[in-house]
Amino acid sequence: MKKTVCLLLLQVMLISIVIGQHSKRSPVKRQNVNHPAWSVQGNIYEVNVRQYTKEGTFNAFAKHLPRLKAMGVQTLWFMPINPISKLDRKGTLGSYYAVSDYTSPNPEFGTLVDWKNLVKKIHALGMKVIIDWVPNHAGADHRWVTDHPDFFIKDSSGKPAVPFDWTDTRQLDYSNMIMQDSMIASMKYWLVNTGIDGFRQDVAWNVPATFWSRCISTLKKVNPGIYWLAEGELSYLHPSGFDATYPWDMFHKMVQVAAGERPAFALDSIKAKYDTMYPASGELLYFTSNHDENSWNKSDYGTFPGASHAPFAVFTQTMHKSMPLIYSGQEEPVLRKLEFFEKDPIEFKEFKRAKFYKTLLSLRKRNAALASDASFKKVVVGDEKALYAYTRAKAGKKILVILNLSVSEQTIAVKDKTLWGNPYNVFMFSKEPLTGKEWKLEPWGYVIYEY
Repeated sequence: MKKTVCLLLLQVMLISIVIGQHSKRSPVKRQNVNHPAWSVQGNIYEVNVRQYTKEGTFNAFAKHLPRLKAMGVQTLWFMPINPISKLDRKGTLGSYYAVSDYTSPNPEFGTLVDWKNLVKKIHALGMKVIIDWVPNHAGADHRWVTDHPDFFIKDSSGKPAVPFDWTDTRQLDYSNMIMQDSMIASMKYWLVNTGIDGFRQDVAWNVPATFWSRCISTLKKVNPGIYWLAEGELSYLHPSGFDATYPWDMFHKMVQVAAGERPAFALDSIKAKYDTMYPASGELLYFTSNHDENSWNKSDYGTFPGASHAPFAVFTQTMHKSMPLIYSGQEEPVLRKLEFFEKDPIEFKEFKRAKFYKTLLSLRKRNAALASDASFKKVVVGDEKALYAYTRAKAGKKILVILNLSVSEQTIAVKDKTLWGNPYNVFMFSKEPLTGKEWKLEPWGYVIYEY
């Protein structure tokens, strides 16, 4: 869940005053996180079950697994699979993030047996599964509202408070340790009973560090190799145990560059911020779209229109510390907003970007230079207002990425002699001499060389 920057700041101020949960963060230490080995050169594909097929079920989605495996997808993140509250429901089907029961599947998607079978099929293909979890708030008719009213923050009338403008939900109270225990037990249920590989935590930025440290350490005793993704861009999340966070500031800067409002080198200031703010090992979920951005801000077809999408997609897949994300339908591509509260199925038939993504995902898997902990170095190859170029390197492997983030053709000259030779052009599938030559790169062009 995400709002505009101004609204978000106002909402954070209000909920901080009412709830006081932000004051419970632990002192931030820039300690490293030990990621599951399988994630370091991994990737994530976000699954919107409701819209993925006409049926909108686990079983119908399963038919797409061989295709996604062939494209190179490693980890599937499923948007919330729990039942949705009916009280104060938005739209016909409601928001996935208004959970009415933490330990049951949404009957619209299928049964618990269907889910377990889907997880088994995913694992049989060598892929991983993480589920979206909603810890900040529960649905308006969650049984805790009546059975455990002390689990919730109260408003001025003594009723469970509504967080922000999410009127179909009620704000949980993290000063209540029994509620904390119940939340951890609910997550453990899915780990133990269905064998998932981790969690994406919704609104992680509004849940205190003390809970996250306790929760993550507890559940890693169940499965040390689980992956933790936080929706948030705050310094306390990685030290609390999260593997990856959201690079919202970088995404917004990418949008500005795509619109011609900022030069390509404006991306450097955000990277410098992250290098200072986060542990050296902290991963970042780079994306050109996700369910929030698609539903509310028309990404990627609105924020990265036409040819401008491709170089930014390359950026997300090759950037320093990146855990790259692809959203449901981007490989088609779906160039419209997917409805959030109604049925609005994707029609898969052309897969125009599938080969593009397969090339990137295959490169990431085979080349250690794209591991999240591989080194990063900026390279000047021309006009830095338009061109963004860098190398990644690890274990004797190296790649050179050159992106034209402008509407104009650009002249390229690789002057760093350590990059000369005949590297492999990843998208042209051939070796190419770089020694002392100049060439032109088309508007919104991109090239990756593998050494």
